[in-house]
Amino acid sequence: MNPAPVTLTGQFVKLEPLDLSHAEDLVVAGVEKEIWDYMPMIAPQTLEDMQVAIRAALAAQKEGSRLPFAIIDLSNGHAVGSTSYLDISPSDRRIEIGWTWLRASVRRTAINTECKYLLLRHAFETLGCGRVQLKCDGRNQRSQDAIERIGGTKEGVLRKHMILPDGFVRDTVMFSILVEEWPGIKTNLKTMLASR
Repeated sequence: MNPAPVTLTGQFVKLEPLDLSHAEDLVVAGVEKEIWDYMPMIAPQTLEDMQVAIRAALAAQKEGSRLPFAIIDLSNGHAVGSTSYLDISPSDRRIEIGWTWLRASVRRTAINTECKYLLLRHAFETLGCGRVQLKCDGRNQRSQDAIERIGGTKEGVLRKHMILPDGFVRDTVMFSILVEEWPGIKTNLKTMLASR
């Protein structure tokens, strides 16, 4: 298990390695304040802010703690958000999908579903993961519902887990998908995508 920058392409979305060339699209995609309500970072409001956020993601990639992607809408070629692999533990065959955000117009669409499908398929079928975990702010019911909808199992709540930039101490809800669960979840995700 050796995660490295890779491009993952589906029918509706392409995940490509994040770089500074995505900054302009991502500033536009991230203009809605609510996108950042539960993210553990200050909302990037300008092109320079987004470039700083991308540089931070790339620095974490260089350290081996994160593998960030730009989410590209194949219908128009524009970046509409970002996601990452993180908490990468090759010795435990574990990886996390997180730091995911999308512009409001593509939430609850095939783009979001296929994004998770591509990341999960790569994790289980190429990287050889035994576990993929996902987590979100305890206040973020929309994300919790979305993770359960794709087949994630809620494992519990980490109380007072993170201090956010605004000082709020958040609880974190943990979910996971195990390799033995992947075949059924894969079938369900493909069915969901076929109905779009």
